[in-house]
Amino acid sequence: MRQGGLAGLKTMAWMPAESAVEELMPRLLPVEPCDLTESFDPSVPPRTPQEYLRRVQIEAAQCPDVVVAQIDPKKLKRKQSVNVSLSGCQPAPEGYSPTLQWQQQQVAQFSSVRQSVIRHRSHWKSQQLDSNVTMPKSEDEEGWKKFCLGERLCAEGAVGPATSEGPGIDYVQIGFPPLLSIVSRMNQATVTSVLEYLSNWFGERDFTPELGRWLYALLACLEKPLLPEAHSLIRQLARRCSEVRLLVDSKDDERVPALNLLICLVSRYFDQRDLADEPS
Repeated sequence: MRQGGLAGLKTMAWMPAESAVEELMPRLLPVEPCDLTESFDPSVPPRTPQEYLRRVQIEAAQCPDVVVAQIDPKKLKRKQSVNVSLSGCQPAPEGYSPTLQWQQQQVAQFSSVRQSVIRHRSHWKSQQLDSNVTMPKSEDEEGWKKFCLGERLCAEGAVGPATSEGPGIDYVQIGFPPLLSIVSRMNQATVTSVLEYLSNWFGERDFTPELGRWLYALLACLEKPLLPEAHSLIRQLARRCSEVRLLVDSKDDERVPALNLLICLVSRYFDQRDLADEPS
């Protein structure tokens, strides 16, 4: 047995590299030697099963052992890393936390809104937008901030009500509302990107009605199960809402129910229960 093993090694040493690999690797199907004529041309489509198998063998032998992908760094999306924080929301001040019944009602209504969006998406997507509506490209962060919140709010960071010096509504200045004809045109990648852009803006500024309307609409368009990036974004959003709520002087402030609503939807509809408010 020992002599036979050494003889086998000696035979392998004289084999060509391709043949050695083929002998070492297990074959899925047995392939008999192909007796092909001298006129066989591997560059033309095979005419017989033998020619096809031989062409596959030739192409496999030409494949490199190691392949290195040529990646253009400019095409990589910024901020690809997803950091999921396990920290919870800031507890609501006394008297600010909503009741459990209120939270359950909001979840039920939100679920109904989502179903309506799904049912009517095709209809609203087919509707022509007004001539003054130009949706930014998905990667245009500044463009989406101005589109949703308005140039006035983005430029000044103001929170007061919008003023119009002339007749009509200047949506470029005050921001376009999240109409169904607009959000129905946004795929999931765009929904996630815009949610990230507005969350970043909210992370450094106060809550506004314009921001609240868009955050609610984007959550209504966010598909389940959540992707890791979306999971991180909505948790970040809920935590920021709880931080801003701490700074509100009165529980009767109109921002309190809006902030409570976003925390409620993230925690109870999207199953981030550790972020939920304790019922008052």
